[in-house]
This record gives sequence, structure tokens and C-alpha cells, in this order.
Amino acid sequence: MNVKMNLPLLPLRDIVVYPNMVIPLFVGRDKSINALNEVMTSEKKILLVTQKNSETDDPKRNDVFNYGCESRILQLLKLPDGTVKVLVEGIKRAKILDFVENDKFIKCDYEVQKDEHDKEEDLTSLAQIAVRRLEKLTSINKKISSETINNIKDLNDPSSVADHIASHLNNMTISEKQQIFETFNIKKRLNSVIKVMENETSIIGVEKRIRGRVKNQMEKTQREYYLNEQLKAIQKELGEIEDGKDESTNLRKSILKAKMPKEVEKKCMSELKKLKNMSPMSAEATVVRNYLDWMIDIPWYKKDEIDIDLNK
Repeated sequence: MNVKMNLPLLPLRDIVVYPNMVIPLFVGRDKSINALNEVMTSEKKILLVTQKNSETDDPKRNDVFNYGCESRILQLLKLPDGTVKVLVEGIKRAKILDFVENDKFIKCDYEVQKDEHDKEEDLTSLAQIAVRRLEKLTSINKKISSETINNIKDLNDPSSVADHIASHLNNMTISEKQQIFETFNIKKRLNSVIKVMENETSIIGVEKRIRGRVKNQMEKTQREYYLNEQLKAIQKELGEIEDGKDESTNLRKSILKAKMPKEVEKKCMSELKKLKNMSPMSAEATVVRNYLDWMIDIPWYKKDEIDIDLNK
């Protein structure tokens, strides 16, 4: 049977504190500071509960989640600006039963929640899988230090492994972290943490592949631009481009100016494209150039009198 207990409550913004988690908090609200001052005169225990909306300045019962963490104050430091820095350690999961607010601070009645697991089932292997998933994730996102991973690997309790990993997964929303916090079955909690890490690993992999394709395309475009500029410089040295005049540009203008029939113009543009990719000194380039000059010189304004087979 769970025992009903009573402690001052400290509402938290944008963080979920798990059992065995040690973390510094900066507290500035008057009621929260009063609650800390109250517990410092006794056993230094307080109930930490996360707000549903971090922007709520004066949270009521419906503004916080139903489950919080019974915690111990390890150190308290009053800062010159009136705020308080406090080092806390999570102890146990707790369910809020009643929410009592007075002018000074919030108090609540609560029951400690125990972990659930099948005593005949060994969760050590599942915990090791979770650690390996964390190592794989860290190898690609570099957001968790090797020291933290080694500390988690040294843990023997599967429940603590799940909690410590969850507390370091910054890609989760507060609601998702709270959901894992409220998963009392250790096996389900480990599986939830593993699923979160696998999803993040998959997403990072997709993002890296996309970035790689974009980078390759950019490099290809830059390479093509560089080679085209080199080709122009070589052509200029060979005399193909003189006094800033580009032969292909001039030919194109002449083709358009000739007012050819559409099918004839299309054929000439196709030949011009081939010419651009040929060596200017080749025999084939000379043939194509002569062909284009011949087509340009035809008096297309007398097109009704002209009979040309473009396939010849």
C-alpha cells in the first residue's frame, strides 16, 4: 500500500527531472524561492513537477503534469540579483494527489510510484542494447560526451540506464520526456528510449545523405563553371574568340536574325550545340560551321520558293 506524503512543490520550466539525476536549477519566482527556503529548514526534500506550458508564470493544478520527482536539495546558493541557484538530485517518481496553494508557496500530497517489472525477466541485455544505441547516436551527432556514456555504461540498474539516457536526449519535446518519465514498466521504458534513439539516428542519416547530394551537386556545378571558363580561355588563346567576340554567340544571333522556318531554326540550333563541343580545329567542326554559314545565307524571306531536305 502506497503511503500518502506531503512536500512543498517546485514547478519547473522546460525540464523533466528523473530519479538519480543531479542537475542545477535557477529559481526566480517568489513562491518557488519560498518553497526552497521552507525545505532547507527540515529534511531538504521537495517535489519537482514540470509545467505543461513553460510561459505560465503562476501555475495552478491543471498547469503541471500529474507526476513529478521527489528530490533532495544538495546545495543552495542565493545570487546577488535575488534569484537562487540550487543543485538537486532526483530520488523517486511520485503521483500528485492533492494540490494546496497558499500565499507563500505550493504544497502537495503525493504517493511514491514504484518501478514495474517481471522479476523473472533479466533486463540487463536490453539495457546494454540501449547503451549501444546511445553510442551509435553519439558517434554521428556528437552531442553527448564520452564521459557521460561511460558513466551510463557503469550503471547496473536497467531503470537507471533508461532514465539517464532519456535525460540526455535533447531532441525530445517536454511532453515526450514526461511520457517516458511516466512509464513505470522498466522494459517498456527501455524500449521507448531505444525507439527514440533509432528514430533520431535514422533522421540524421537521411539529413546527411541529403546534405551530401546537395554538396555534390554544388561541387559539380562549380566544376562545370570552372571548366567552361577554362575552355573559353583556351579557345581565346587558339584564336576562336577574338576581340571579345564569341563565334557561337555570333552564329546564334545570325540564325535568329535569318528568320528561318521553325523546323530549320531548330535544326541549326542543334548543329550549333554540337559545334560548341567540338575541337575548333577538327574537320567535323569545319563541316558544321560551313553548313551553318550556308543556311544563314539562304534568303529565307523567299521561303515559298525554297525546297530543302534537312536530313541530307
